[in-house]
Amino acid sequence: MNTQTLANTVSTAVGEHLSGAPLTLRDTEIMSPSILRSEIDERITKIRPASTPIDQISRLAGSRHSGSMKVEYYSVDTKPSVCEVNNSHSPCQISTTGTFSVEVDKPNIFSVSDTVLFPNNKNVTDPFVGDILVGYVTNIVGNSLVLRPTQIPDNDILTIPEFNYGDKVVRMGRAACELDVQTPQYAAVPKKEYNFCQIFKAQIEESLYQRLSDKEVGWSFSDQEEVAIIDMRLGMEKSFLFGNRTRLQISPDSNDEVFLTGGIWHQAGQEFSYTPGNLDNNGMISLMRKAFTQGAGSTRKIMVAGSGLIEDISKFDYTRTVSSGDTETIWGVNFNKIVSKFGTIYVAHSEIFDLCDMPECGMVIDPEYLTKYSHQPFTADRISFRKQGVRNTEAIVLTEASCLILRYPDAHLRITPKTV
Repeated sequence: MNTQTLANTVSTAVGEHLSGAPLTLRDTEIMSPSILRSEIDERITKIRPASTPIDQISRLAGSRHSGSMKVEYYSVDTKPSVCEVNNSHSPCQISTTGTFSVEVDKPNIFSVSDTVLFPNNKNVTDPFVGDILVGYVTNIVGNSLVLRPTQIPDNDILTIPEFNYGDKVVRMGRAACELDVQTPQYAAVPKKEYNFCQIFKAQIEESLYQRLSDKEVGWSFSDQEEVAIIDMRLGMEKSFLFGNRTRLQISPDSNDEVFLTGGIWHQAGQEFSYTPGNLDNNGMISLMRKAFTQGAGSTRKIMVAGSGLIEDISKFDYTRTVSSGDTETIWGVNFNKIVSKFGTIYVAHSEIFDLCDMPECGMVIDPEYLTKYSHQPFTADRISFRKQGVRNTEAIVLTEASCLILRYPDAHLRITPKTV
């Protein structure tokens, strides 16, 4: 933080006011250092963007300021629509004015007056109303739904099919009576999550004589900065993807702590597994289905993947159902489009998966729900060790304290190889 002050400034609740002198670059840097972005900050997104696609997208999509190294955020998904039968039930016959009970694993997603579909329980006796059992929830007792059958045969006796452990139970629409004014309340409370900002640093240092020496090629301090930024961003990309969220005390004798950020790989709510070398058109359709259903989200998502997964995607023949579109440049990264009836995925190779020995893995991310938090935005501080009497060098320290979070986890998908 810049601790310099100006004699002719007045601080108010809404800003800094300068009187008696023209506004200069130096004045602005002192009064509001975040207004003017350094040259390195302007150039950072132009330095090898394809090598760090996640970091690139998060920078150009904009970040939110965090007043603390611990970032807390809320996330909520849609209410589940499907659960499973939790206990087997033998077939039985009941009158259509009677009720039957089914034990389920998630009774809390249902309310009285919901209608419920049992897609695995067919062969209901009356084909006119459909052969799949549908019930109306009259009560919920413990883990069991008490239901009235909606199929009404002529003899008023209905055969309830057998229920097996694991059969699906689908929540459908509520059904109110004509005189009903109220209905069971619905509320969605978001779940609180958190992540830590990690302090990323890089330091470039050059002696005075190195700077003054003639060089065979035009290798300057700025070139060293660029190489340092490339290495720094590659490290950040690995942490943003696969980091483990924790805070560590450096030593028992010290109060210093280091914060490590949690990677978005662990935050994704869904996972798709495939057999490496056997990803065909049908497999790609299944991947698309998994990526664009259940978790909602956008109809356009991005996939970053290792070389093995990219190779498998490149091998199969595209059809009218799944087509390979043109290359498109977004956020400074070249993506190949894969279009299906479920949605469009923009695919880019990420060398990070290869470097982390995960070439067959990948990740589908909804960029609408990828958020970057910065406790300290990317800065470049110039330090003269020569003036401080430490050593005859000049240095630049690059610093950023940030993290990535995925809102709506089910909108994002991990892709992993099947294990034998």
